[in-house]
Amino acid sequence: MSKTKITRRRFVGAAGAAAATVTLLPSGHLLGAKAPSNRVNVAQIGAGGKGHSDCRLSEQAGGRIVAVCDVDTRRGGGTFRAYAKAKKYKDFRRLFDEMDKDVDAVVVSTPDHMHARISLQAMAMGKGVYCQKPLTRTVAEARQMTEAAAKYKVATQMGNQGHSTGGNQATAEYVQAGAIGTVREVHVWTDRPVKWWPQGMGLPKEKMPVPPTLAWDLWLGVAPVRPYHKSYLPFVWRGWVGFGTGALGDIACHAMDSPFTVLGLTAPTSVKASCSPFNGVSFPNWSIIEYQFPAVDSRAAVKLVWYDGGKKPPRPLQLEADRRFGGNGVLYIGDKGAMLGGGGGSFCRLIPEKRMKTFPAPKRTLPRPGGHYADWIDACKGKMRNGRRVVPGSHFGYSGPMTEAVLLGNVALYYPGRELQWDPAKMAFANNSDANQYLKSEYRKGWTL
Repeated sequence: MSKTKITRRRFVGAAGAAAATVTLLPSGHLLGAKAPSNRVNVAQIGAGGKGHSDCRLSEQAGGRIVAVCDVDTRRGGGTFRAYAKAKKYKDFRRLFDEMDKDVDAVVVSTPDHMHARISLQAMAMGKGVYCQKPLTRTVAEARQMTEAAAKYKVATQMGNQGHSTGGNQATAEYVQAGAIGTVREVHVWTDRPVKWWPQGMGLPKEKMPVPPTLAWDLWLGVAPVRPYHKSYLPFVWRGWVGFGTGALGDIACHAMDSPFTVLGLTAPTSVKASCSPFNGVSFPNWSIIEYQFPAVDSRAAVKLVWYDGGKKPPRPLQLEADRRFGGNGVLYIGDKGAMLGGGGGSFCRLIPEKRMKTFPAPKRTLPRPGGHYADWIDACKGKMRNGRRVVPGSHFGYSGPMTEAVLLGNVALYYPGRELQWDPAKMAFANNSDANQYLKSEYRKGWTL
């Protein structure tokens, strides 16, 4: 095998299969709507931070923001004011009860622990769902999201916007053309959490009053009850096991999206981690996680190594001495060369740079996305493009299994140095039944779907 062959048929196969799971409506009809329309009525759940830009980008893509929900009136205040005509809520359950017939689609921009709970209810109601990355907090939730999207046949998209820039497709065309030969190794790294949020902490002991603008019980949602503390939010929730998914969850659905797309990766056969001390409460300060992916068709078996907390792979020999080896990146290693990119869907360039001039640029053979939010909105409308129904590239049929594989790395943190063998059909570890407890979590009473 002289190269890793990624055919156009194989590359678009997942999207084609997913098209069968998306409700096929006449162009101009909305999922869940009663009449034709040129707009999609969108409910934004989680209005602060990323939620504000999600509102703006959904609107630019053809959505109409008809409801905004946030548990903190201060945090979500800017979005509430910007969309003054939209109905305002603190509790998404009340929003769903009152606006079922008025909402076509939902954008979920909450902390990780609430993604699945909100998205699963929205899909069961027949709403299109755009959910920020990582798709879920646990492996079991990722599997549920994949199955629910197929069952309810709604338009879905995960918020890893780099998937729709075209960089993955361009990288795949070079790999397909044999630019670096057979790929058997990929390295992915991030500068998180260093300087972004703290990790490696114990539970806070200090008692603090709940801010008057915050509905703390609603913010906790599915999570067990615990006293409020400012170290939990906003944004810093990423480092806490009960709320977030650490550096891996924050960035891997961006950075690992490249090898999953380019190489057609599916479920790994095993995962093994090394890390700084891990107390099970807050993610470790650094980790290195090794995934083994099986050979499929013409693709060789692939070892993928993840690094965070300041750790990086060895600097490739082909890289020029004066060239920056950045804080976030993806490195493909083939038997005939290497490609390096910045992660997040960016095009990976041949190294050394002179190879970009000597290797003939391959023809464009793979379809490019129309835009991350635009593709989702168009899918909600049932639109056609180039004779095909629009299917978002990071639909849950793709992003669900990818998130599932990514989050296995967080389970491996509980058993550093031990290889955990994964059985995706049984959704269990074949050689460590004890580890299966970390694949899911129990929702507290009153918060189950």
